[in-house]
Amino acid sequence: MSETPALPDILCIGSVLWDIIGRAPFHMHVGSDVPGRIERLPGGVAMNIAMTLARFGLRPGLLTVVGRDAEGEELIAACRHLGLVTDHVYRSADLPTDRYMAVEGANGLIAAVADAHSLEAAGARILAPLEDGRLGSAGAPWAGPVALDGNLTVTLLAEIAESPLFAAADLRIAPASPGKAERLRPLIGHPRAVLYVNLEEAGILCQTRFAEAAAATQELLARGAARVLVTDGGRPCAEGSARGITVKAPPPVMVTRVTGAGDTFMAAHVVAELRGAGPEEALDAALAAAADHISGDTG
Repeated sequence: MSETPALPDILCIGSVLWDIIGRAPFHMHVGSDVPGRIERLPGGVAMNIAMTLARFGLRPGLLTVVGRDAEGEELIAACRHLGLVTDHVYRSADLPTDRYMAVEGANGLIAAVADAHSLEAAGARILAPLEDGRLGSAGAPWAGPVALDGNLTVTLLAEIAESPLFAAADLRIAPASPGKAERLRPLIGHPRAVLYVNLEEAGILCQTRFAEAAAATQELLARGAARVLVTDGGRPCAEGSARGITVKAPPPVMVTRVTGAGDTFMAAHVVAELRGAGPEEALDAALAAAADHISGDTG
C-alpha cells in the first residue's frame, strides 16, 4: 500500500516561475548598456518565500500553476531538489510556465517585467486541494500557516478574503510588487491576516505617501488591518497590531542583490514566530535574514 504523503508545514500560494536576472556592479539608469552577469533561477514571490522557509528547516507546499513545457518540468525538478512539496501544483498543458525578468545595478532595481499570465489564467484551479479534501475543505479548512502573494487576480483575492477555506488559516500576505499592491485591498480587514508591505506599497494601499514606516503602519491599522509589517529598504521598518507599534532599523550591508529581499524578510519572520519568538525577536530575525540576502551572504 502506498502511504499518504505528509502534509506540508506551510502552504505558499502564488507565483512560481523562472527569474531571469541581469546584474551589474555599476550605477545604472534607463538606457545603460554595461557588462554584467545574467542568471536564470527559480523565483516568484511564493517560490522565494518557500525557498527561504525550506532553508530554515520547514517543508513548504506550493499551490500554483506550472506548465507541462520543458521549462515547467525543469522548474518542478528544481523545486523538489530544494525540498519543496509539489504534489498539489496545478500542471497545465495549455498554459506556459511563467517568467520574470529584471535588471539590477549597484543602485538597486532598474526595471523588471513580470509575466505571470498563466497564474492569472489558472485562477481558482490552483486552490482545488484546499477544497477537495487533499489539504482541507469548507467544513474542515486548512488550519496552518499560509503565505499568499499578490500575483493572484483581484477577483480571486477578493474570493479568498471571504472564503471558508481560509477561515482557520494563519494568513501571511505579501504584494507581488508596488504595481500589484492595490489587489490586496479586499484582504486588509481579514481578521487572521498579517500584511507584509514596503513603504511604497503601503502608500498605494492607503492612497497617500508616507515619510516613514511607522506612519504607514499606523494608517493601515486604522483602516482595519489586524497586523502589519512595513519595510523601507535600509531605513527603519515597523511592525504593528492592537498591542502597539515597534520600530527597528535593519543592519547596514553592502547591496549585491535586491530581488527577493522582501520575500526573504517575510519567510524569516514567519519561521521565527512558528518557533515561538516574540514580536521583537521575530522582527530582528527577519531583518537579519533580509540583510544576509541583500549582501549575498546566504546558502
